[in-house]
Amino acid sequence: MNIKGININYLDYGNKEKKAIVLLHGWGQNIQMMSMLGEPFKKNFRIVVVDFPGFGQSMEPLEVMGVDGYTEVIEILLKNLNIKEPILIGHSFGGRVAVKFASRNKVEKLILLSPALRGHDKKGLKTKILKSLKSVPGLNKLEGWAKNHIGSRDYRAASPVMKQVLVLTVNEDLSNDAMKIKAPTILIYGDLDSEVPFEDTKEYEKLIPDCGLIIYEGCTHYAYLERLNQTINIIKNFIG
Repeated sequence: MNIKGININYLDYGNKEKKAIVLLHGWGQNIQMMSMLGEPFKKNFRIVVVDFPGFGQSMEPLEVMGVDGYTEVIEILLKNLNIKEPILIGHSFGGRVAVKFASRNKVEKLILLSPALRGHDKKGLKTKILKSLKSVPGLNKLEGWAKNHIGSRDYRAASPVMKQVLVLTVNEDLSNDAMKIKAPTILIYGDLDSEVPFEDTKEYEKLIPDCGLIIYEGCTHYAYLERLNQTINIIKNFIG
């Protein structure tokens, strides 16, 4: 779909007559990192998974944009798909976009997977991700794939536009947005997360009026993958 001159890659499958689950990936990632959360629900839900501009198979932004700009892209995409009040699931940067979206749009349920409240330095993130994949039982098989798919813009000769996008997004504070969220929310966090301070997570829990925090002990920034079955069960119970 072309949105503001940017070709956006997305998947739209499952039961088109039912409520939509929208999945948003983290920085430097793509559709594949979130698709495993959509698959178990495709019989009873419509599933939409998006490549953010500048990642996966979506075009780079034509101009520098921050969390607000990425959120606007999702708003236009869902409007064009005639999706209202989605169940929104976002990991890391995708969680930040989900927070912004839910602060100004009706959302049925919100599931946030290790999002930062304020921006943090992403330097060396790819190395940390690969180390995490090596150390997690069952996920080490993803290491080879990750070298080619994680950090496709920010780590391999990022363009000037994406470098500026990174600088802009890591300096945004979503505290005011979090306070405006009305949807029931769950927040999943790994206690070994080295990318998002635990203080951010606790503050999210306080700022979002209806928010429950679930902590995975012994898990990293990719807690939702490290305990995939548990995450899927939590989502099933939460969305009904």
